[in-house]
Order: sequence, then structure tokens, then C-alpha cells
Amino acid sequence: MRSSTRSLPSNLRNQCAVLKRATKEIQRVLAVADPEWRSLVLFGLYTGQRLADIAALTWDNLDLSKNEIRLRSRKTAKRIMVPITKPLRQHIDSLPAGDQPGMPIHPEAFTIISRHGRSANLSNHFADLLAQAGLRERVPHHWSKGKGRNSQRASNSLSFHSLRHTAVSLLKDAGIPEGVVIELVGHDSKSMSAHYTHVGAEALERAVAALPEIQAQISSIFG
Repeated sequence: MRSSTRSLPSNLRNQCAVLKRATKEIQRVLAVADPEWRSLVLFGLYTGQRLADIAALTWDNLDLSKNEIRLRSRKTAKRIMVPITKPLRQHIDSLPAGDQPGMPIHPEAFTIISRHGRSANLSNHFADLLAQAGLRERVPHHWSKGKGRNSQRASNSLSFHSLRHTAVSLLKDAGIPEGVVIELVGHDSKSMSAHYTHVGAEALERAVAALPEIQAQISSIFG
């Protein structure tokens, strides 16, 4: 019998639609990505963090005994704690551990972000991956219509930042309170953050646990 989502509540139908579209796009990117970029994509999906912050992660940012990632946002200077989901923990456990706590998790990306101080070059690399996957047009990196990051995002809707939007959409469609979502992804909107008090670790753990379906689907890519 062919499965159907018509009988599901609207929020679950929305979640299934987001999941289906996101999973297909992520699979296409992972198919053309090297191991480090696969890792960056998984970290982006399961933490909702910005590319620059993920690239700057060292083993010292991971507290595996507590199953947490702790970092300070390069954009907002906000301290963020993200519980590690089960599939991300499995991925982390498969990585070669650094000899020292301060060693980067993603060495090549770390070198680029340390050298240039921003994620523009990494974003260009990811744009190339999206083009290889057939998800956006290839555009010369020295050329962009308009000015700044927002104009580039407008002309090319898919970017690494899309993983952040996917995480937020899935959490909201799963019924996670907006304040918890904002705390989890480190949202930098002062007007939004002003409406919420501190969110505890337990609420954040419940939030990341609300992504079981996409965890299973993406984990299956790696066998």
C-alpha cells in the first residue's frame, strides 16, 4: 500500500515536506562532497550553526562526556550550547580524534577561516559543491550582482545557510517553542531575544530530540 501524508495534521505534513525536500538536496551535496565537507554539512544540519562557527570548532569545543558542543558565535559573541544528536555523535565518534584539545575538527576549513577571518571563501567552496550537485548555477566568485552577502543569497537561494533554515523549520514544525529554537541556533535578533528568558539545557535537549526522522534518513547515507 502506498503511504500517504494526507491524514496527518498540517504541522506534520509540513515537516514531512521540508524533510523530503531537504533530504534529497543534502543527499545530492553529500554525493559530490569530500569527507571534510560531508562533516561540515552534518554539523550544519544537526546544530543549525553558521559555517564560520562550525569551521572554527576544535576538539576543545566538544564535551563528549556531557554530549554537548559549546562555542562562542563569531558574529554575535554569544555563548551557545548545542546538545549533540545521536547521528551527529555517531559521526563524531568516527572522526580521527586530535592529539590535543585545541586541534581543529575540520583542519582545511579551520585554516581558511583563521587566515581570512570570515567565511566568504568557504561559502564559495560550498557554492561550487551546490553547482556540482546541480542545485544552483555556477557563478564566478569575483562577480556578483548587487552588493554584499544578501544580494548573493537573493540570486542563489541555496547556500550553507540553508541548513540553518532547515533546522529551524523542522524544529518549529515539530512544535518546539520559538524561544528554545532561538537559543539553540544562536539567533542574533535582539527584538526576538528580548521576549525570552534563559532556556535551560533540558529544553535544548528536547529540541534536538525532535529531529528523529531526518536523523535516520541522513544517517543511512553513510551506511
